[in-house]
Amino acid sequence: MIDKLHYISQQPKNGTHLDAIKAALDAGCKWIQLRVKDQPEDIILQYAIEAVKLCDEYGAKLIVNDHPEIALKADAHGLHLGLQDMSIPQARQIVGPDMIIGGTANTFAHIQQRVADGADYIGLGPYRFTTTKQKLSPILGLRGYWDIIAQMRLAKMSIPVIAIGGIVPADIPLIMPTGIHGVALSGAITQATDARQMVSELYHHLNQPSLNEA
Repeated sequence: MIDKLHYISQQPKNGTHLDAIKAALDAGCKWIQLRVKDQPEDIILQYAIEAVKLCDEYGAKLIVNDHPEIALKADAHGLHLGLQDMSIPQARQIVGPDMIIGGTANTFAHIQQRVADGADYIGLGPYRFTTTKQKLSPILGLRGYWDIIAQMRLAKMSIPVIAIGGIVPADIPLIMPTGIHGVALSGAITQATDARQMVSELYHHLNQPSLNEA
């Protein structure tokens, strides 16, 4: 089961990715993606091992961004691959048949490819400009989600799609009616003054029936 709220780890001003992940878990997040850029792989592996332990304590899932070997060594629950990363079939040979694999997409053609490659979920975006990504794909905006989800519906594709890229809590009531499965957030949770209240409100909005379910 792919959760509707994905927390993308972000190093806080005072602390590490693990501090941010622990805070997100304390706040009620159940799906954590460890996304560490510009660090040596041995450091990322240590983060992943500790993050898996934390997630196991909270009954949450830990997804490793970009590094299939690290996901395997850390016994992570899943792997997320960007458009510039290794292909899903190559990664599947490394991590085996059971690990969750998600893939980023920016177009309907990307989604078709991800589905053909055996992805378990899609991260579709970016919704708007975000400083957390260096090589940003064309921004989709709300219209982009409506158009792509409509194409998926016509093609009878039912893979869970997570909206990603610069999303803030106020966007969720606008995005969910498109038929999207859920959203990924980073800064909104990392920087929240009351993260528990924030996560509770996010789940409330995410669990409202969409137009497709009503």
